[in-house]
Amino acid sequence: MRRTRAWWRVGALLIGLGLVLAACSGGTDPSDAGNGGGGAGGEIFVSGSSTVEPITNRVAEEYAATNDEFFYTVEGPGTGDGFALFCNGETDISDASRAISDEEAATCADAGVEYVELLVAYDGLSVITSAENDAIDCLSFLDLYALLGPESEGFASWSDANDLAAELESELGDEFGASHAPYPDAALSVTAPGEESGTFDSFVEIAIADIAEAREAEDTTRPDYTPSANDNVIIEGITGSASSLGWVGLAFASEAESVKLLEVDGGDGCVAPSDATVADESYPISRPLFIYPSLAAVDDNPALAPFVDYYVSADGLELASEVGYVPLTEEQGQATRDAWEAR
Repeated sequence: MRRTRAWWRVGALLIGLGLVLAACSGGTDPSDAGNGGGGAGGEIFVSGSSTVEPITNRVAEEYAATNDEFFYTVEGPGTGDGFALFCNGETDISDASRAISDEEAATCADAGVEYVELLVAYDGLSVITSAENDAIDCLSFLDLYALLGPESEGFASWSDANDLAAELESELGDEFGASHAPYPDAALSVTAPGEESGTFDSFVEIAIADIAEAREAEDTTRPDYTPSANDNVIIEGITGSASSLGWVGLAFASEAESVKLLEVDGGDGCVAPSDATVADESYPISRPLFIYPSLAAVDDNPALAPFVDYYVSADGLELASEVGYVPLTEEQGQATRDAWEAR
């Protein structure tokens, strides 16, 4: 959990001015929050998705920079845990890496918790290999499970996964994309995010978990690879082997040199990763990201509406790109603002 108070930025000044400043300090116009300045003072509590957490933290940090009386707490225990708190009336906003489920919506309704669903960004992950690897251009979810899933532990070569891929194809067909086996007889050198990373969780949830469930296997990756929370280290690992394999966020991969971004087939054919294919969800390792402000909290907490005003402004939504996510298009952003205004 991160608890950040805007006044740390001007701590020395506050110490110097002391009670004089406190006595003179007053509220500010919430209508100015859309451009990051002059929002109402107070504190908000946000919980939920660890994937959305960096976006909300970045927006809150930027908003707090020009709103000295604004305090915020943002934590990321997970989307489900966040909705449990939210529907119990314990949070002002719930961050979510998926839409609220019918069961969660019913729980909120039973508790009298009303909300508005706001799309704020897209999450895109790139499957990468060395630029020297000309043997692979596209991998399906089936391939990714065969090479990186929980049943691939001990595979030292790409070709070691051939038998598992054939078994998966026989059992699942092309539901999760076509198999690209036989794979090359080359060393399989995997460098990717570790389990502490939200990027790890996203990859498993999108590309691995459904096949793992069908196979009655654990929904995780193989444990025997080089993990890192540092994207630069991952890129170094990928470029260090001509037959490497791994994944990172799209924004980082797009700027990295000497890596090859593979197309991915989630069941509808191979699609190359890009901001455009992530935003329209045609690239299969992508998902929409949401925030859910509580309407009761909007009424009760004067700090909340101005903050959300800024969050869904063009400037606020663009901040998603600074923490590695795909920002909304102009039309999508306007739709989010319309949804917020129509609350």
